Amino acid sequence: MDASIALVAIAPFIAALLAPLVQRLTSPFAGWVLAAVPAGIFAFLLTLVEPVIADGAVSARIGWVPAYDLDLSFLVDGLSLTFALTISGIGTLIVLYSGAYLKGHPHLGRFLGFLLAFMGAMLGLVLADNMLALFMFWELTSVTSFLLIGFDHTRQVARRGAIQALVITNIGGMGLLVGALLVYHLSGTWELSALGDEIRGSGLYGLVLVAFLSAAFTKSAQVPFHFWLPNAMEAPTPVSAFLHSATMVQGGVYLLARTTPWLGGTEVWTVILVCFGGATLLWGALGALRQTDLKQMLAQTTIASLGLSVLLIGLGTEAAIAAMAIYFVAHALYKAGLFMVVGAIDHEAGTRDITVLGGLADKMPVTFIGAALASLAMIGLPLTLGYFAKEEMYLGVLSWAWTDITVLLVLVAGNAMLAGVAMLVMVKPFLGPVLPTPKSAHEAPLAMIAGPILLGTCSIVFSVMTERLGEVLLVPAASAILGHPAESHLSLAINPASPLLWLSIATWTLGLLVYRQAATLRTLLRRIEAGLGWTNDGIFDVVMFGLIRFSGAVTRLLHHGRLEIYLVTVFGALALALTLPLLLLGGYNVLLPTAELGDWSARLRWPDLRIYEWGVVVLALVGLSSVLLAPNRLVAIMALGIQGTAVALTYLLFGAPDLAFTQFMVEILSVVILALVMTRLRLDERDHRPLEDLARDGTLAVVCGAGVSLLLMVVLTGTLDTRLSDLFTATSVPIAHGANIVNVILVDYRGFDTLGEIAVVMGAGMAIIALLRRRKKATP
Repeated sequence: MDASIALVAIAPFIAALLAPLVQRLTSPFAGWVLAAVPAGIFAFLLTLVEPVIADGAVSARIGWVPAYDLDLSFLVDGLSLTFALTISGIGTLIVLYSGAYLKGHPHLGRFLGFLLAFMGAMLGLVLADNMLALFMFWELTSVTSFLLIGFDHTRQVARRGAIQALVITNIGGMGLLVGALLVYHLSGTWELSALGDEIRGSGLYGLVLVAFLSAAFTKSAQVPFHFWLPNAMEAPTPVSAFLHSATMVQGGVYLLARTTPWLGGTEVWTVILVCFGGATLLWGALGALRQTDLKQMLAQTTIASLGLSVLLIGLGTEAAIAAMAIYFVAHALYKAGLFMVVGAIDHEAGTRDITVLGGLADKMPVTFIGAALASLAMIGLPLTLGYFAKEEMYLGVLSWAWTDITVLLVLVAGNAMLAGVAMLVMVKPFLGPVLPTPKSAHEAPLAMIAGPILLGTCSIVFSVMTERLGEVLLVPAASAILGHPAESHLSLAINPASPLLWLSIATWTLGLLVYRQAATLRTLLRRIEAGLGWTNDGIFDVVMFGLIRFSGAVTRLLHHGRLEIYLVTVFGALALALTLPLLLLGGYNVLLPTAELGDWSARLRWPDLRIYEWGVVVLALVGLSSVLLAPNRLVAIMALGIQGTAVALTYLLFGAPDLAFTQFMVEILSVVILALVMTRLRLDERDHRPLEDLARDGTLAVVCGAGVSLLLMVVLTGTLDTRLSDLFTATSVPIAHGANIVNVILVDYRGFDTLGEIAVVMGAGMAIIALLRRRKKATP
């Protein structure tokens, strides 16, 4: 079972890697072939329904980092199973739809790969029980959505929309990481299922709450972070259908629902979620009425629906949580269907502008049926799943308290505006007189119309099977969110005396009024928007432009291209690093004679050198003199090689032939490379050195040299700790199988460091080759 549940999150990534190859081999049927992966995941998840109902949850655990007792754990309970079934089920239809929608596109394989990876990231997010794994999948949804939104990278608006989505959601991702670290600090566990009331009772509760809310609000496009979602409509329609219904934006809603048992229930939780959720509901609904582009209308209604879900989670009552669970599924079904319908209209008629569409029902009858089924669910009429969601959310605030009345009015107003938008989407493009369109409209291919029909049918079937719906969906999901068993009271019976029925009638009536006055409302809302001037979207552009300008100014200040100042800065910092700590920590006391140390003049005696050792000393002095007195640049470069040779010979004399060999190689290569790279300079000239430069550089050289010497003197006065060298000596042969300890240290004990050094040298060599080749090409 562990391997099977883990495979659910991993399989889409494997399919994503193979997608381009599959598309190349099965070009006309790539969508049908790759759809087998999410379909198989959906079928497997269905087998977990009964175990989840019986046991409450099914868990899986795989060793991740055993040294830190860190496991890659997954939890399948009512909440995660509801989300995972929705993701994989709708994902199957989206993959089929994509194959037909982008048929003939040269990068269809790449698109399908991105889409499957996006699906895998979302499945991992909702199934992960480990907070670090949750954060990893959370960020993967941002990265994969960036690739999908910016898929048509030749268009500037697509690139802007992708960057904006990535920036905003990654800000929340950092909040999630901070929140996870704080929760681990407070609880000592990474597992979400193991958390209890210790978070609510902590003094850091407020900080943890802000961290998780920042993640949820940015991902689920809550006011004031809502503006990125409409701009994400630059993605191809299959992406919009998947992103708005079951993935990405629902991640924040899932996070709030998952953290409710140990973060929810407080007054601050309720106030923040209800206020921000209500504001987002109204803002999104009004924004939808302002648009004429069908995709933009649906995008704005998604903002409203996300706000509605957040509001319900904030209320926290059993009825509100049940409404949220049902509404998530209902919204996913009708929103995916409506986006597919809009994509079919755009694909076959050549436009999405609602003001120039009409009479398509005769030319696209099946598409019209799909649009009608989805729109009726969005309106919330009986025999659709949206009806039960609306009834449950009204039940959650049915009291005479002024706060509940206020929330109820917001819910009725928001649902009425969403119903009006649904009527516009269902009626305007399909009914009325036939209007000319850029393309001669006709019915969409089977793969594009199957989704809306199936999803609309599911909405009706689920609503009719009320008892089974409560048992399979409502009770497990609501129980997982509430932290205690919930009860189902769904019924198809209509009670004329129930206030819920009259609230629904009021909603439908107001929705019809909104539909009839849509043109007037659109004009009024656009005037108000024009009068506001600044928008959050505009503020984002100003901030990003300012950030780029600031980065450019800092770059020009720090990376001005003057090598001389770079070197002065580096050696100046080195001088401070060598001298200041010694001054503050009393390191200069070693210069004073003490009873323990005696007279330094007696200890620092010149060693008794042999004749060849004197030769190395003389060679070093000759090299030093040559550097200082070099008549031109070429002699200075060669003199540096003399100094390096003296150092290599010193290593050789003191029993380190491998270091000596490395030093020889470095010196030879340095001289050769410097001479080659600097061939554009006049090496036969002597650099003019002003007196102030000589004084500055000489002072830095003396200070750095004296600092290094003093630091070595301080180190030598201490006791040598041989634990590390003893470890190397004891383990070099039996563990690393190497008798040369230095080589073993380089290759095994600090292998990653050595790999990094090799990579740096290789990169430098490639840059030098590029420079030389460029010079060769430029010579003729």
